[in-house]
Amino acid sequence: MSAESSNLSNIEHRAVIKYFVKKGKRPKKFLKMVSVLQESAPSYTMVKKWARLFQQGRESCEDDPRPGRPVTVVTEENVRKIEKLVLADRRIKLWQIAEELQISKERVGEIIHEHMNMRKISTRWVPKILTPFDKQRRLQTSKDGL
Repeated sequence: MSAESSNLSNIEHRAVIKYFVKKGKRPKKFLKMVSVLQESAPSYTMVKKWARLFQQGRESCEDDPRPGRPVTVVTEENVRKIEKLVLADRRIKLWQIAEELQISKERVGEIIHEHMNMRKISTRWVPKILTPFDKQRRLQTSKDGL
């Protein structure tokens, strides 16, 4: 078995464990078979855990959904919402946007600065005037004038 083909995902490992459980094998017996997978092989503790779950009637090899906030809140939808709020009231504060959309001030700031390319000047959100291309063009024009 080549190194590339021995790297299985967690779901594939669990499917192998499920197969051995259905065949009536004990975790210690099939750990040797699963350990052929080398570095990607699950630990004995994980093999026992999943074997127990499959013996108790679990069918899915997938992870259970976890509670909590999604990994990222910087989505196109949130960018559009923030843009709408900022354009409606250019004096709006980060905390007000964060409170209204139920996301952190840090993510609101990131969206405004990085995705909308705006900054706060004298209590108003305004588009950044010079893009990197504009700055380079100005520099080149200045050098040409010398």
